[in-house]
Amino acid sequence: MIISKWKLKAVVQKGISFLPNNEKANYFFQKHITKGVNLNNEHFENKIGHSKDHIAFFKKHGETGPDKKIIELGSGWYPVVPIMMYLSKSGKVTSVDIQSWMTKETQLTTINKFIEWRKNGKLNSYLSDIDVDRWNYLLDISSHPENYSFESINQIIGLRLLLQDARDLQLETDSIDLICSNNTFEHIYQSILTGILKEFSRVIKPKGVMSHFIDMSDHFAHYDKDINIYNFLKYSEKSWGLIDNTIQPQNRLRFKDYLEIYKSLNIPISEECNRPGSIEQLKEIKLHEEYKDYSLEELAISHGYIVSKMQ
Repeated sequence: MIISKWKLKAVVQKGISFLPNNEKANYFFQKHITKGVNLNNEHFENKIGHSKDHIAFFKKHGETGPDKKIIELGSGWYPVVPIMMYLSKSGKVTSVDIQSWMTKETQLTTINKFIEWRKNGKLNSYLSDIDVDRWNYLLDISSHPENYSFESINQIIGLRLLLQDARDLQLETDSIDLICSNNTFEHIYQSILTGILKEFSRVIKPKGVMSHFIDMSDHFAHYDKDINIYNFLKYSEKSWGLIDNTIQPQNRLRFKDYLEIYKSLNIPISEECNRPGSIEQLKEIKLHEEYKDYSLEELAISHGYIVSKMQ
């Protein structure tokens, strides 16, 4: 019997989750086997596209500026969002995560990707108004990397890494102007996400802005094209618990669920933008009865932004 690609990946990641150094093992697996952490053009375009949207929401509902304080939930490997904020003079970023895999190598990879995209004219569609002096710093880092350390590069681009539980941030109340995230909420279980949003409500300023992009598709479908993005909706919560893993979990919450979390915490929703997805693809899946109280339209939503201007 031939096991499908996504099931093989699920088995491997489940096994890795039980290892003592599971995060390192998963990083090696994704970097060298699945290629899931490489900064290819598609990955970079998604990241700068989300950054552009966050900046636009920030300008629409708040006020950007070089000294504004920004939280990015989920630091990841590549500082794309911090560099976009740096070049646009939108603010300084504190990137919050329980662990960061960012290195000087990934910093340079990111900077060189920005330079490549500006040379070929593609960056202008995402960021047309670039501060010249700040751009020249990036050029110098790229040309003379030996003159810069990991810490000095972060200092230049205004990035601070904060390795803490986002439910208990060592930050002052009413101190943050913008909180944003990309492809992060879907990896956080509901009880934990509720705690994070409570903490965000504490640290963000009155009139501050939150902008979160959520990918509600089955992430195994990004790796295995033989399944569609709704594949995980055919499993019960109990069955999915046997498949899911703790190093890259998928909570399977739908857009409606996120809106209800916001409502339960009295977090205002100023804008909600979503992709309707494909009901035709959804109908290819035998949905588990646990989803019977959702409409097909609610289940089909695949991606979305939730934007809040705080009161």
